[in-house]
Amino acid sequence: MRARLVVLGLVTALLTGCTAEAATRVVGDDVTQAEAEVLADLLHRNHQEGGADFVVTAPYRDGVVLTLTGEVDFRDGVGRAQAVTTFGSDREDDVRTLFFTADEVWTGDVANLPEALADAGEPGTTYLHRELTTAADDGGPLLSDVLVVLLLRLAAESSDEAASFLGSDYSWRGQRSIDSRLTTVFGLRDGRTVAVSAADDLLVQFSTPLLDGAFDATVTLSDHGARSVALPADEVTAEAVDHPEIAQALGT
Repeated sequence: MRARLVVLGLVTALLTGCTAEAATRVVGDDVTQAEAEVLADLLHRNHQEGGADFVVTAPYRDGVVLTLTGEVDFRDGVGRAQAVTTFGSDREDDVRTLFFTADEVWTGDVANLPEALADAGEPGTTYLHRELTTAADDGGPLLSDVLVVLLLRLAAESSDEAASFLGSDYSWRGQRSIDSRLTTVFGLRDGRTVAVSAADDLLVQFSTPLLDGAFDATVTLSDHGARSVALPADEVTAEAVDHPEIAQALGT
């Protein structure tokens, strides 16, 4: 009996100590060495896992939100998404399918696109293919292209240096549940945040300001693991550069 009381006393002491230590931490504290090591491994862990399902949201105007939902192969740098732009009650949602790499994008499942391409002499084609736009292009990049690049950059072939995550640019922001997953949230430089799974140290969510802070884009990852995404075949693909009027009219 005495031994049992000693053990219970020890457990009580340990729990009390942990609670007291946790209570002293406040939002905005610097990350610890252990947390810095987790942050340094985040993008490399995505590459090691191979891929993930994702949801990317960008509320870029009042009442207007672009959402990309799909899967990404981080190792090969290729993905597929349903892109939905919601306009509130003003108009119907715009829905289309995107396949993408770091340099190219294929757009399909767009109303009237197959008919327009058939009238232009390319019957049987259902996708328009083009290079991703960049900041140097006339009119600036398309938001969907910015989000695609943002997503694909959430993987790296090697880890960062843990020491680079120590200091005032990085902070502990507490814990919260995202899609029923407990995460630890960290503040990064330039207003960015990451949420890391408390169960396995995988990246669950990344948020960053875009367009000089006009809005935040948020990437949420789930079901990490190997992915294989097949790009549209050549026989169902037309080049946007050959059909600029169609591409412009359909916003592709």
